[in-house]
Amino acid sequence: MTDKIATPELEILLPVHNEADSIEVTIREWYSELPQDIRFCFIICEDGSRDGTKAILRGLSAEIPMRLNMSDERKGYSQAVREGMMMLEAEWLLCIDADGQCDPKDFERFWKARNAADVVLGWRVDRQDTLARKSMSRLFYLIYQAVFSVPVHDPSCPYVLFSKRVAYNLASELREMKQGFWWEFVARVHRRGYSIEEIPVRHRRRAAGRTQVYLVKKMPGIFFRHLVAISKIWLQTRNRTTE
Repeated sequence: MTDKIATPELEILLPVHNEADSIEVTIREWYSELPQDIRFCFIICEDGSRDGTKAILRGLSAEIPMRLNMSDERKGYSQAVREGMMMLEAEWLLCIDADGQCDPKDFERFWKARNAADVVLGWRVDRQDTLARKSMSRLFYLIYQAVFSVPVHDPSCPYVLFSKRVAYNLASELREMKQGFWWEFVARVHRRGYSIEEIPVRHRRRAAGRTQVYLVKKMPGIFFRHLVAISKIWLQTRNRTTE
């Protein structure tokens, strides 16, 4: 593994599962596009891949600064992100997905806004997902906002920048939404009284493959579990205040 950059300012967290066809392109693009005057390191939370992803990551770690958290078994997206949050050493954490849909050219605006709010959140103004997924997300958004009234357009966007303080305060609580991590994250951020700055971002098509979670046949079950989860989150956070 490549030696870590001493005291990085920024770490970039990617949860990764079966992304052998795209993960190298995604990481190399981010590595080349990020400003070179920022000390940064990747945190890669690999989640039980079976397609050669692990070997690709080990090869990349010999030349790109990263810390690898490998798993033999599937833990799920949410657990992978939580573990990455607890690994954070830098003052700032940027979370993105590993499928290439997050554009690194948008990062500069996030970095400039990092001191303007506790959390800087992307807003996918032209979301490149299936109609079924966007429709389910929109319906859930209406219910979610009726419960939490979060002043954002896109609470499930996986393009998020926040401080170590926020990461450490929230990581242990994020356990209710196994397929909707960022919905829960944004709800808990808001319920604690943290401020959120929303930034429009480009949203690209997946670099390769297709989601294995948000398939049409799985969506009714996910939707029901999300409804149960938001009631639990509301009950758990009804008396929360900012740390």
